[in-house]
Amino acid sequence: MAHGRPAILAEGLEKSYGETRALGGLDLQVEEGTVLGLLGAERRRQHHRGSHPHHAPQTRRRAEVTGLDVVKQAGELRSRIGLTGQYAAVDGYLTGRENLEMVGRLYHLPKSYARRRADELLERFDLVGAATRLVKTYSGGMRRRLDLAASLVFSPPVLFLDEPTTGLDPRSRLAMWDVIGELVSGGTTLLLTTQYLDEADRLANRIAVVDAGRVIASGTADDLKARVGGERLELIVTERSNLDAAARVLAPYARREGNVRVDADRRHASATVEGGAKLLAAVVRDLDAAGVQLDDLGLRRPTLDDVFLALTGHAAEQPDAESPASTGRTGGRRDKEVA
Repeated sequence: MAHGRPAILAEGLEKSYGETRALGGLDLQVEEGTVLGLLGAERRRQHHRGSHPHHAPQTRRRAEVTGLDVVKQAGELRSRIGLTGQYAAVDGYLTGRENLEMVGRLYHLPKSYARRRADELLERFDLVGAATRLVKTYSGGMRRRLDLAASLVFSPPVLFLDEPTTGLDPRSRLAMWDVIGELVSGGTTLLLTTQYLDEADRLANRIAVVDAGRVIASGTADDLKARVGGERLELIVTERSNLDAAARVLAPYARREGNVRVDADRRHASATVEGGAKLLAAVVRDLDAAGVQLDDLGLRRPTLDDVFLALTGHAAEQPDAESPASTGRTGGRRDKEVA
């Protein structure tokens, strides 16, 4: 890579599927040895699953990876990138070891090295016990781990991960996060697309929020949270019938007066406030005066869910409503605004 150039550079990318405009002038860059988390609205992408417009776009301007033009130097570039897509691209009629050795041979690695590399990756991804089993007998999580292992057979300097932990159980997700952290520590550059905002918060050095095909905000997780501002005061009432009264009490304390969110199913109300710790005593006093009894009251810092909602006007949708990672997320709540 040319000195001083980002590992991934995109300027003015555009991509359409018929009348649907997936990218509308996308600009982004990823510095070498870092992770860029790419967050976008699932509702705007769900009709085109399986395609990767941000990986190989039709451009009006330019896209470069490790200083190579993705169109003019595509052949040379293939030896420098790895890709793990949304769905595991492994052969079910080969064993785990055979899949990895095959990838090595496709990249013209010596047979002995390909075999040794396969063994290393099987151990790294906790697949040694299943190495000789046909992949069609693997669980979904095992196939995901094998797919990521396959993308690392030749140790690419740049890796594209498209929702790599979707469908994994919590233990496997944490293990995958550890592997991703090791890759970055070793100098690998990652472009990570994910619908799990906690995943982006944990793994990404920088985050780009994409809506309607454009980057509408970017920065570190802390930078983006600072844009939302304030803290969120949250409470749970003892009796659901007191929820509206609690929301009225909170309204004057909200950063934008009247902007209180309630969730009747959870007996929950919340508002973004400033100087929250100093307000707690006053809020408790006012709630007591209104005859509202509480099961819980507390403050929390803004999350990326709050950032996404503030920037796009809607919550980030989760890929699986029953996934452990999506439990309690904004996208799964039936919230309403109370004036």
